[in-house]
Amino acid sequence: MKKQSICVCGTGIAGLACALALTRAGFDPVLLGPRTDPDPDPGDTYHPRVYAISPSSQQFLEQLGVWKLMDHRRVTPVEGMEIYGDGDGVVHLHAWQAAQPELAWIVESGEMERALLQAIQVYGIRWHAEKFQRMEGASVVTDTDRQIPFDLLVGADGARSSVREAARIRHWCEPYGDTGLVAHFTSEQPHQNIALQWFTGDSVLALLPMPDTAQGHQVSMVWSMPADQAKALQGMPDDQLDQELDVRLQSATGGRMGRLQRRSPLFGFPLTLEKSDMVAPGVALVSDAAHRVHPLAGQGLNLGLGDVEELVAILAAKESWRSVGDTRVLQRYRRRRAEPIFEMRAATDGLHRLFATRAAPVVWARNTGMRLVDRLPFAKRLLISRAR
Repeated sequence: MKKQSICVCGTGIAGLACALALTRAGFDPVLLGPRTDPDPDPGDTYHPRVYAISPSSQQFLEQLGVWKLMDHRRVTPVEGMEIYGDGDGVVHLHAWQAAQPELAWIVESGEMERALLQAIQVYGIRWHAEKFQRMEGASVVTDTDRQIPFDLLVGADGARSSVREAARIRHWCEPYGDTGLVAHFTSEQPHQNIALQWFTGDSVLALLPMPDTAQGHQVSMVWSMPADQAKALQGMPDDQLDQELDVRLQSATGGRMGRLQRRSPLFGFPLTLEKSDMVAPGVALVSDAAHRVHPLAGQGLNLGLGDVEELVAILAAKESWRSVGDTRVLQRYRRRRAEPIFEMRAATDGLHRLFATRAAPVVWARNTGMRLVDRLPFAKRLLISRAR
């Protein structure tokens, strides 16, 4: 029987994980996309993008042999969360309330990519460090005119997916009109492995625990706010920016972490709610190419890794006479991912809209609800279970 060919377009975390999972499942994929080698010794410099890895994603990475390759001095377990409303509402969640050791782990993008690249090298996965240009029948044409035949093309090439566009897979995008700002800070107070989040009405602020550095305790800020406010901050010179952030952070957090001193550049990215049909004949999308949700729950990458795990499992379990690009096989993947993606989209978008409403009865109700949840152990166990 002819060996079926799979091309994975995209060499970010989702694409690398997909190629690795396919290889371990007995397939022979080829990677397509630029290759950048991370700094082997970054020291106290941390990648600006960090992710909250859920236990299910951690288990998947462990199965791939990637988790043990990461430098665990750069991985921070999250043992609890404190969530503050825009009134007197607050919810405290701790892993021990659900008899679990951790709620999640904070991992920088660069460290995950470094570990995945190491695993890719161990398995000798083929890699064309070129760019996707177009599809011609059942072949990909790269920007150097190389032709790569495929039975299945996996689009893991991000939110502005060229694969999605070339395959004419329907896609919907709704801008929030907000920008997510990210930066790392040295904090006066230790984070004690607690993730903190504040709903302030027109913005959502999170401070995520990270490893200490030579300068002191470290947290990563993820702050989604109206695009005009974010643009104003991004346009400030460093001295003015630090003064403005100091005032705004102290106001938003009530000084919960003491003084916060910025230790990295400030980056921003537009926030959108996106969905797609995910599949076409011979083509499947994963991660941001397939969907995007509001980052307030930190679940975007977890959804993407869930896509990869499900797609590979369905391909491995398909009937022997069916191609990996068979429409029926790919529709199974789409159906299996429909519920978890819908649930996460509904939860994150619903929370965003709930806290964006300024009507006094709604403000009272949501903060009262938070106080009630904080007093109910079974409600906390349910929240922790869903988050995990």
